[in-house]
Amino acid sequence: MNDKYERQMKKGILDMLVLKLLGQEPKYGYQIIQEMRERGGEVFLLKDGTLYPILYRLEEDGLVIGRWSEAEGKQVARKYYEITAAGREAFGRMETVWKNISGGVERIMEE
Repeated sequence: MNDKYERQMKKGILDMLVLKLLGQEPKYGYQIIQEMRERGGEVFLLKDGTLYPILYRLEEDGLVIGRWSEAEGKQVARKYYEITAAGREAFGRMETVWKNISGGVERIMEE
């Protein structure tokens, strides 16, 4: 099967998954990539070129805010992303839509 279908299916839910992870605690990009890989059973093997446009769009929409950390010792400064109140509201709406869609798909696939 062509990877195009898999990419299209994943693309529609990545914003929701990023907001979900950021709802737990602020994270920097590589943390998000790693957590997606670990918690998603390697279904979501994101690359920087996929994640950062999502983060920039969410930031532009006011759903997350990015803040730079201070460089300490050998640790470099990192940009941490944190969900906003508007992001939590948007996540709630996305989650409701996702549950409706995934429930409908399940019902169709079971028949």
